[in-house]
Formats: sequence, structure tokens, C-alpha cells
Amino acid sequence: MTVSSRTPRPIDHLVLPVSDLGVARARLTALGFTVAGDARHPFGTENCCVFLADGSYLEPLGIANREECEAAARGGNVFVARDQAFRFRRGLEGFSAIAMASGDAWEDDQRYTNAGLSGGEVLEFSRDMLLPDGTSATGSFRLAFAADLRSPDFFFFASQRILPLPADRASLETHENGVIALSEVVLSEQNPTDFQYLVQEAADEREVEALSFGMSVDTPRGRITVLNDAGLEGFYGVAPVAGTDRGLKGRAVVFRVENTAECERLLTERGVAFQKRDNRLLVPPAPGQGVLLVFGE
Repeated sequence: MTVSSRTPRPIDHLVLPVSDLGVARARLTALGFTVAGDARHPFGTENCCVFLADGSYLEPLGIANREECEAAARGGNVFVARDQAFRFRRGLEGFSAIAMASGDAWEDDQRYTNAGLSGGEVLEFSRDMLLPDGTSATGSFRLAFAADLRSPDFFFFASQRILPLPADRASLETHENGVIALSEVVLSEQNPTDFQYLVQEAADEREVEALSFGMSVDTPRGRITVLNDAGLEGFYGVAPVAGTDRGLKGRAVVFRVENTAECERLLTERGVAFQKRDNRLLVPPAPGQGVLLVFGE
């Protein structure tokens, strides 16, 4: 594929493993998010999504049936197998994957394969979603996976909505905390450019911004940034972890809000711990929230 024929992909959603959907729902609600109803996958996992007005969403991912998950993983289901591996290696909560919006997951799979970055077989599935008015709708999806063996704790995938869920989700996209868009996702790695090609291929974008402490790739919906330890500590106050554990790690999700002061007021009223840094609100991980969340204008 030539540079001129590339079509930069927007971020579709973020996969956030959690130990318990009920705890995750309570935590996200306390943070001022509107949380959709629980939904089951046909392979043993479940979610309670947070939809944003820019078209992206968060996918807190839980285990509904461990036996079904294990059977799916043994059968070659890459999504479940990687979730199981993440929970084994990193714990039950965190940030494990970025899904990029796709119009043709088969084409993306071929692109990943040609680049030596295929993460496994394409996955197709359908799931039901309970809508705010009490009705339900079925969505069908096709996923193509991009991964690097040097990075077992984080992966990307193209998400094609074959049968999209209803587009009119206004009530689910309105949040008390004033969040209106996904601004940036932050990953970490000791030498960020070691994974430049993986990020570029996932985003289908060749332009990379070199930073003092890492690199960034802009997408049509949100920026993907990879920082080293110094960058994480300098920008987000995240202390380095001792050891030489390499590979990409999901570290932070940055949101754009309508009014930072109003968001701060809500968090304060609800007793949510946070730090202020550069006119942004940093909410550290807590039960039901396995990654740093950042709110700012």
C-alpha cells in the first residue's frame, strides 16, 4: 500500500478489563459518566460501555462465564485469548487494547499480514444491546488484529461494524462530567519508537510527531501517544516501575470536557480523589477503573 492510498483510521473504542462490571459501573457513574446497560458477548465476556459524542466509546470488559472464555480462547478467538493473557500477566483491571474504526476488516487483516503484524484470525460476532427506552438492538462486528510479539500486554484491532448499533444514542452520549470527546490515549514503553510501525499500521497513518519523551500519531478521532518513563512522570506524575519489563502498556485516557471547573466541582462533590496538573484533572486508578483518567478542555 502506498502512502497516498492510506486512509487514517479514527479510534473506535478502548478495551478496559475490569474485575466486576457492577463495580466498574458504580465507579464510572461516580465519575459523572452515563453507562449503557450490560451486554454479553457470545464467547463469555461482557461489557457496560460508555459512549461519547464524538463517536468513540469505552468498553469496560468483564468475565461473564469463565468456561466459555477458556473454550473460546482454545478455539482460536484472539480477542478472548488476549484478554485472558492480560489478566494473567497484568491483573484483572487495566487498559489492554485500542480498536480502530474500519470499513473493511478483511482488507485491514491483509494489510497487517503484509506488514508482519497480524495478531491472528479475523473474528466475527453479534451481540445485543439494551437501549435507554427499554428496547434492544443487535450489532454485528468483524475484527482484525494487529500485534507485536514483543508487546504481549497491548494490541490493536480494526473494528468493522457490519450491522451497526443504533446511531441515535444522544441520551447515552450526554455525561454529567461534561465529557464530549476522546482527546488522547497514552501508552508507555522504554523506547517508544521500537513500536512506531505497529502504531502507524494500526492507525494507517505514516506521519509521526517526535516528542522529547516519545512519539504521537494523530488519528481523525483522538491522538495515540507513546511515552517513556520520564515522559509519564513529567506529564502525568506516574512514577516509573522498577525492572526491565518491555512492550507497550496502556497508561492513561485523556478526555475533552466542556468546562474543567464544572468537572472539578462534580468530582469534589462526589469525593473522587484527583490531582490538578496544567489545568487538567488527573484521576488515578481505583477499583472499577484500571487506568489513569484525565479531564481537561
